[in-house]
Amino acid sequence: MPHLTGVNHISLSVTDLDRSEAFYTKVLGLVRLRDLGDVRVLVEPTSGFQVALAAPPQRTGSTFSELNTGLDHIGLSAGSRADLEEWVRRFDAAGVRYTPILDLPLGHHLNFRDPDDIAWEFYVPSPAATQGYAELRERRSPPEETDAYVEQVLRGAP
Repeated sequence: MPHLTGVNHISLSVTDLDRSEAFYTKVLGLVRLRDLGDVRVLVEPTSGFQVALAAPPQRTGSTFSELNTGLDHIGLSAGSRADLEEWVRRFDAAGVRYTPILDLPLGHHLNFRDPDDIAWEFYVPSPAATQGYAELRERRSPPEETDAYVEQVLRGAP
């Protein structure tokens, strides 16, 4: 079977293109690639990850809710817990809503919201999670074995 090699882009419906573009460029550091009228395509220059912002004329104007069927949140990789702390400072300066950094056995999480309340997360895997991902790349473990490993990490066992 072919393998996924990463995520190229996401497309988000937004209520206000200018406000959303300002958030994604000024807060997250994306740059505009293209303005197509009702759609603006932004890119993160280092990774090439793209975010398309769409404001179709028939939009409802309501904001995002993870309680509706569909998307719950978008998870992005971050380099380190120190990077998460830097994001917190950046979010404070920009007035972005976020939750405190969560330090869990499988990694560190920083959750935040865009202007339409779309839920995002920065994630830094723990060493145990990184090891588990490496083992999954090397061989496909049966689900029971993977479950046992995750349970072991969550209990704090080596």
